[in-house]
Amino acid sequence: MASIQTPVTRIEQPQKTSRFVFVLLEDFTLLSFSCAVEALRLANRMLGHDYYTWTLLSEDGNSIRCSSGIEIAVEGELKELQRNDQIVICGGVEIQNSSTKRILNWIRREARRGLKMIGLCTAGFTLAQAGLLDGRKATIHWENQDSFEEEFPEVTLTKSVFVMDGNRYTTAGGTSSIDLMLAIIAQDQDEKIANAVADQLIYTTIRTDQDTQRLSTPTRIGVRHPKLAKVIQMMEANIEEPISPATLAKDVGMSTRQLERLFRRYLNRSPKRYYMEIRLQKARNLLMQTEMSVINVALACGFASPSHFSKCYRSHYNTTPYRERGAQAARLSI
Repeated sequence: MASIQTPVTRIEQPQKTSRFVFVLLEDFTLLSFSCAVEALRLANRMLGHDYYTWTLLSEDGNSIRCSSGIEIAVEGELKELQRNDQIVICGGVEIQNSSTKRILNWIRREARRGLKMIGLCTAGFTLAQAGLLDGRKATIHWENQDSFEEEFPEVTLTKSVFVMDGNRYTTAGGTSSIDLMLAIIAQDQDEKIANAVADQLIYTTIRTDQDTQRLSTPTRIGVRHPKLAKVIQMMEANIEEPISPATLAKDVGMSTRQLERLFRRYLNRSPKRYYMEIRLQKARNLLMQTEMSVINVALACGFASPSHFSKCYRSHYNTTPYRERGAQAARLSI
């Protein structure tokens, strides 16, 4: 039987409390939400008293379903909060659809009163839509970064696990909620308490706001070849204006033929084909997550001709960009 962890001894026990108000949006991600709550619960256990408290709200006060289909009961609807409350917006899939006018207006009103705003997972979109991230740094799940950059150019988007900019906090989703909460706990208490919480969570590597959210390129592609990784990084960084294979090869000190053989050997496709797939993946993200016109999506992904873009898209995804956009609109209207 595992031994029971005793609270970390502290000389002073603060009498005040810190309350988090979790606002659950439709189809929110359960993992991001539960990671945040569990970190706070365990912090109370390590402190030996309930320093952290929390409450759950939804837009209308009714129970709300997360993206995995589980329904969560809440304690009320949107209302005016206490000035020291910290608002945590919990996002998930179809974030544009769940960021309703009522949600946005309520967030703006509470922000004007000076409340701290935290966006978990895709909720960085909601904060940005409300205008609360203008001129600030932020992060969002890597899958939503393409559309976020196009829609909110006034926000400095990073690839960090989480970002704390003034009283606006954002996370990349998944277990990054743990990292953010550990950083908050360390600020409120000390690192000893935060480390004790991490131990309870079997969380062996605490990430900071300097850590990036995605696996390294070699790990993602399953190949540890430095020149191949560098070429792929260059491709991913130059979507709107693609670089020729000859230039890519020259930049890593090899011939075009050698680069071709390298891609064939490790990825079973040509550099040109691999680059095309990266560009089409970004195009699909933009079609699914933004209201950009198909022509503007094509231009943003390095296609000068809409007809060429449509032809390449159909070849890869077996549908046209226009049909993809129409299917997405139909899903959102259900």
